[in-house]
Amino acid sequence: MTIYSMTGFALARRESATGSIIFEMRSVNSRFLDTQFRISDELRAGETTLREAISGRLSRGKLDCRFYIHRASQAGAKLALNVPLVQQLGQLDADVRSQLGAAQPLTVSEVLHWPGVLKDSEMGNDEVVEIARALGKEALDEMVASRAREGEKLGAMLLERVSAMEAILTRLEPRIPQIVQAYQQKLVERLSTALGIVLEQGAAEGQPAPVRREEVLDRIRQEVTLFGVRIDVAEELSRLAAHLGETRRILATGGSCGKRLDFMMQELNREANTIGSKSAVAELADAAMELKLLIEQMREQVQNLE
Repeated sequence: MTIYSMTGFALARRESATGSIIFEMRSVNSRFLDTQFRISDELRAGETTLREAISGRLSRGKLDCRFYIHRASQAGAKLALNVPLVQQLGQLDADVRSQLGAAQPLTVSEVLHWPGVLKDSEMGNDEVVEIARALGKEALDEMVASRAREGEKLGAMLLERVSAMEAILTRLEPRIPQIVQAYQQKLVERLSTALGIVLEQGAAEGQPAPVRREEVLDRIRQEVTLFGVRIDVAEELSRLAAHLGETRRILATGGSCGKRLDFMMQELNREANTIGSKSAVAELADAAMELKLLIEQMREQVQNLE
């Protein structure tokens, strides 16, 4: 199933006697569906239709929408006066001046610049709604297709990073017992050497050792074994493998998967941090850094998915 980016652009146009009627959409990432409109006054009746169409097709993203008329040329245009509106303005002007004697009357320029006073064609609400419905469908089809194309590329990038992380796990998993055993042996040798020197110094000075060498070695082995358990990252690697498998499943399912993937990035990062904190050798520390880098690259792109 397809996954969708939240970034996209779409434009639909309809020619009319008034001019080119244009519906334009720009989309960026957002936690929720946030739609902002800028609409010409004569097209205001189409806003509800466009909002309903958008909410029916998109679930997330910050959308900047413009619905306007582009008049290529005013040459030959026949302007008409909206007589009822002018009469209403005249009555309101008279009412205001009757209450406020110092008020100045409206000028011809102010009346002519009043929204809706001049009109170059009649466009009823039904016509506006029908145009909005047609342009909304066309623009949304283009927007969804655009977001799907980018989503496909983002999905491929995420799967590439998942494969890279799985390769790291495949390399590390058989090495963990060897790494832990080698580190335990190295730690035993270093502690034995250090404590052996102390025991020899004590014997040279004629002071009896508080414990026998065998007891000291046994205690060293116990402590090193416990420490080996604490630095064993086999469980973290298993959980990472499970999280990566779930990430693959979510990407294959598609749809509005951005929030689910964002949660998976948090879980992946948690396990990578734990591996880093338990790393007792350079090989594990380097692997933890590689994992965190790949997870961060994925997290940044997941923020753009619907």
